[in-house]
Amino acid sequence: MDARGRAFGALWSRNRDWWWSRRLVIADALYAVLPLPFSLLVQVASTGGIGVLGRLLVPLPDALGLFSVPFTLIMGMLLFVAPAVWAAAAVFLRRIRPQWLLVTGFALLLLYGNFVPAAIALYSYALYFGNRRLLVGWFALYGLAMVTAYQANFVGQVFLIGILLVIPMTFGLWVGTRRQLIDRLQERAARLEREQHMMAEQAITAERTRIAREMHDVVAHRVSLMVLHAGGLEVSATDPRTVEAAGLIRTTGREALSELRGILGVLRDDTAAAPTAPQPVLADLERLVGEWRAAGMEVTREDTGQGPPLPAGVQRTAYRIVQEGLTNAAKHAPGAAVTLRLHRNPGRLEVEVANGPAAAPVPPMPRSGFGLTGLHERVVLAGGDLTAGPCPDGGWRMRAILRTDSPSGTEDEAPDGDPHAPGR
Repeated sequence: MDARGRAFGALWSRNRDWWWSRRLVIADALYAVLPLPFSLLVQVASTGGIGVLGRLLVPLPDALGLFSVPFTLIMGMLLFVAPAVWAAAAVFLRRIRPQWLLVTGFALLLLYGNFVPAAIALYSYALYFGNRRLLVGWFALYGLAMVTAYQANFVGQVFLIGILLVIPMTFGLWVGTRRQLIDRLQERAARLEREQHMMAEQAITAERTRIAREMHDVVAHRVSLMVLHAGGLEVSATDPRTVEAAGLIRTTGREALSELRGILGVLRDDTAAAPTAPQPVLADLERLVGEWRAAGMEVTREDTGQGPPLPAGVQRTAYRIVQEGLTNAAKHAPGAAVTLRLHRNPGRLEVEVANGPAAAPVPPMPRSGFGLTGLHERVVLAGGDLTAGPCPDGGWRMRAILRTDSPSGTEDEAPDGDPHAPGR
């Protein structure tokens, strides 16, 4: 039963758009075909003296007995079937050729007393078209045709006009007004939604511009000042180690300014200021580690495992993880030894940055908490997982698992797992 239900659901999903796009044509076809038998019965019943032509055809049944059967069939087709079929065709074209149905309904009502096309014509015109004066004019003509076709007393005429003409027209006006109201409400809701999106985008753009301005006024100014002082120290110092350290500070500051300039361009939506330099990947890790080693940090790097070439996005994320880990170690545990581990599997890349306790007590550094938060968001967007926390010896350990393909496996499924993973 479940398999049949799923098969029916899949079939409906494939054909739903086709049916929905043709719903109006299907409705017109149903309106044309379903009332046709009843319209034929009313046409034949007109020989009882209903309608202008019907009263003339009262002696027709007796007269047809004098002719052959083929002639009788042909006369019946021409006088009764053909007008009803033409009315059905006019009903099918009621939305694109309403005048055909209006004229056909008036003629059949006047000649045969056939009220079916007239009722459909009034309902359809009131539903799909907004010319109320023309609708009132046709209603008056239909009323005169009804009075002429059905020779009844005043009460009977009022009853027939009310049931056969007023009710269809009123129902068409109600449905058409309701549809217009719903369409206007939907249009208003869509306009409000577009305005909300526009206002939200404007607010986001204004906030991003404000952030870019603050970063430029504060961070860029301080980093520029640091680079300037480092350059002056590099020129004026006599100690080779001091000159080397000042040069490293100056180079790092310039790179930071370059990256900051790219970030500011992205925040301001300025494509001209967007970064054009290649983003760092795993091949740039050695340069990053060398910079920290030159700054006095003891960094040990371990690369294990092997696998296919890594996507560029995974490499950039891994680089940012290592960069954040080394920066945190320098801030909160100066002088501690840092171990960088990279372990590759066919399905994932494991990155770990661990440091021991600080060599000496240090005053607490100002913390924002945004570094790890932003890094965690970056890793999650890349389809990985990030964990960070203190070690039993007083150090700190940050470990990330980045998926390099579909995340179908788990850590325990890897045959050459990371020997430094928890529990190993």
